[in-house]
Amino acid sequence: MSDQIPSFSVSDFIAITNQTLEYAYPSVEVVGEVASFKVNQGKFVFFDLKDDESSVGCFMMVYALRVPLEDGMKVVVTAAPKLTKWGKFSLTVQSVRPVGEGSLKRSFELLKAKLDGEGLFDTARKRLLPEFPQRIAVITSTQAAGYADFVRILNDRWGGLEILVAHTQVQGDVAADQMIRAIEYFQELPELPEVLVLIRGGGSADDLAAYNDEKLVRAIASSRIPTLVGVGHEVDMSLADLAADRRAATPSNAAQILVPDKREIIVENEGALKMMMREIDQYIEAYEMRVDDDLASMLEYTSNQIERQQTALAAAVRSLAAYDPRRVLARGYAIVRGRLKVGEEIRISMKKQEIKAEVTDVSNY
Repeated sequence: MSDQIPSFSVSDFIAITNQTLEYAYPSVEVVGEVASFKVNQGKFVFFDLKDDESSVGCFMMVYALRVPLEDGMKVVVTAAPKLTKWGKFSLTVQSVRPVGEGSLKRSFELLKAKLDGEGLFDTARKRLLPEFPQRIAVITSTQAAGYADFVRILNDRWGGLEILVAHTQVQGDVAADQMIRAIEYFQELPELPEVLVLIRGGGSADDLAAYNDEKLVRAIASSRIPTLVGVGHEVDMSLADLAADRRAATPSNAAQILVPDKREIIVENEGALKMMMREIDQYIEAYEMRVDDDLASMLEYTSNQIERQQTALAAAVRSLAAYDPRRVLARGYAIVRGRLKVGEEIRISMKKQEIKAEVTDVSNY
């Protein structure tokens, strides 16, 4: 009958209600203020979502809670409406994120304090970026102007780089998970990039909220590849910035940090070369002066040695002249040669005569 009222058992009624809800509203977003927040057994999260007139219960698993919550925070939940078997209507929350400046700031402060307490932001664990990277991995939206500026500045400053790009959402509920998967992908490459860069342009606090996601921040902190994060404008500070090995103020600044300006390098090298040439010229000049001084010293030493040898030779000549037999003969002496025995022939040399004689007598004194 068309006017017949449907009849159900309690279980069937709850099942058909949930089927109807699932068909009509498989997923909804609801904005409200958190109340009665609690975590049971370290696994289950319960809280109420309320506004000025109404309240609805919410349930989620603790692993799905990506941001800290506390009573009074304004949030938007993505959830599936469901009627429990006890007849209580609730929202099974798939994700939750703070909205509004106050709630975003409070959630940021809570998570920052938690991660800072674990040492994720310690400067001692941060690594230096390579000075001249050739293989760079980038996680960003390739459709954004920030990415175009980043690539343009890289090519203008250095060029010839290998850039590996993972295109992801950079805001919204799926952005953090997409960036995490991109980080994991780059970690598993056979040849690791030398640096991993996450960039996006400016936006509101809501737009940049993905970079305060706890799982994303932990993925950045645990990266095998040195990380550089340039998100938003200079005044924007995300937890991803704090966890990275190096923070850039903007995507353009990230490119400036990554590579030096080749023009500055050329000028520096030219200056260094000129200084080196001056030092070489000064060294050569000093060396030539030392050589000249050494040569003058050697010439003086040699001259002195020759003079001393000449003096010694003259003295030797005078000594030899003094003992010359011809000078003795000139003074009237004679030189006798032969055996001084009676009957032997002897030779007598005088200055101008040579005499042969026979020995007739030998007397001993």
